[in-house]
Amino acid sequence: MEGKTLSRCFEKACSEFQEKTALAFYRKVTPETEISYHALDRDANRMANTFQSRGVGKGDRVILFFPKSVLFVVAHLGLQKIGAVTVPLNTGFKKSEMEYFVQDATPKLILAGTEQEALIRETAPGVPAIIVDTHRPYEKNDFFRKAPEAGPDVQINADDPALIIYTSGTTGKPKGAVLTQGNLAHDAMNIMNIWEIRETDVLCHALPLFHVHGLCFALHTCLLAGSRVLLLDAFAPETVVNFLAGRAGKPAPTVFMAVPSMYARMMDYAEGKKLAFETVRLWTSGSAPLLPKDFERINRIFGKEPVEREGMSETGMNFSNPLRGVRKPGSIGLPLPGLEVRIVNPESFQDVVPGEIGEIWLKGPAVTPGYWQKPEETAKTFADGWFRSGDLGRVDEEGYYFLTDRLKHIIISGGENISPKEIEAVINRMDGVSESCVVGVPDEQWGEKVVAAVVPRKGVPLAPQAILSFCKESLHSWKCPKDIHFLEALPRNTMGKVLKKEVEKLFLP
Repeated sequence: MEGKTLSRCFEKACSEFQEKTALAFYRKVTPETEISYHALDRDANRMANTFQSRGVGKGDRVILFFPKSVLFVVAHLGLQKIGAVTVPLNTGFKKSEMEYFVQDATPKLILAGTEQEALIRETAPGVPAIIVDTHRPYEKNDFFRKAPEAGPDVQINADDPALIIYTSGTTGKPKGAVLTQGNLAHDAMNIMNIWEIRETDVLCHALPLFHVHGLCFALHTCLLAGSRVLLLDAFAPETVVNFLAGRAGKPAPTVFMAVPSMYARMMDYAEGKKLAFETVRLWTSGSAPLLPKDFERINRIFGKEPVEREGMSETGMNFSNPLRGVRKPGSIGLPLPGLEVRIVNPESFQDVVPGEIGEIWLKGPAVTPGYWQKPEETAKTFADGWFRSGDLGRVDEEGYYFLTDRLKHIIISGGENISPKEIEAVINRMDGVSESCVVGVPDEQWGEKVVAAVVPRKGVPLAPQAILSFCKESLHSWKCPKDIHFLEALPRNTMGKVLKKEVEKLFLP
């Protein structure tokens, strides 16, 4: 298949921007490495040739299992140049998880950090590994530097697999979503265009690189645009706030991308401080729902309305509120160019009328061709060429889309379908409530019963009966929680999504 590929788009950007800084890596708040577009391309070539010398070829999977760093970026880009497949994994994974990923991905090679070496030796004894010390500066990791600087001679096509991102696996073992060169190129160019990402932009990058948000939406997009990326080794609210206020790296950031839980911690830190964020033109939020009250709080503290968007590991970014136009709190916005959307009754597979809730189906150039080595799962996920997102939603009269729940999270109690998000929206409006999570747990009489985990605002006393009374003012009694637990914080994964299975365990005997 002809068309744009991530590798060609990256090489074009490097050719155009040459000596401009591509990445400036910070460990804590200390600047450690700066690398130009020319040097980044040269080192990615060296890395690509090193991979080839280790027997890695087109289509082979390579696991990256070490902390966020310039070396991680170079390794990923080097793999793209030879048509190999990057498999980035969270360094927090444990033995049983890594055993599954190694067995499923069947990697040709693993790059692991020194702190991850023992786990890799235990879980993948038959797989060749390169151990990198990411505590050392980038320049000191020299295993690839003697390789040729010329780009490898490999024909890369748009439909070649480029990346496997494992889904969170909330309903079973994680599935590896395969994203092609063409998927990644289209996604990055789309984001670049709708958010007007340019070579004049400076991205404050505080997201992990093992997820599509940090790797694809943020890093790919800004590198293809010729932007400068301030690559922070980890997220710390005080560090990020100071960067965004122009008190750390120079030039000051113009773009910031984050998840709602990151914003919550940043706002708690910034509240009441005399800080200015004039240089930041774009604040985006995704990977988890942003509460309307947090939308307003971001606007008040940071001085601009956030742009809420929606995307998936399997599809890239799908929706975004407009950069120039009305941003609706609680809405994921408008479909990105090239994306077709249907809202479908999940039982009849018929389109619902505008305003009604149904499952969101998607079709477009960024949608995965399927899951790695899982043909049955792939077949279940597609219907007549449409990707079934599993998200329930609606579209309003102005074409803005709203997520109402996940299909698999619907609670069936006494034969009635109950949306947890509807109940959460009511609880979250209550004074003194920071956030909540509603789930269904087994019940002998009703099949399932509604229960809620609630996080009170600091210093605010709350009682279960007060929450129940508040719910009864807006909801039918069968939708109201039958049991309530108070927590200091909801359990979340690394991208800020609430782990509903962990919440359910709180209410099980």
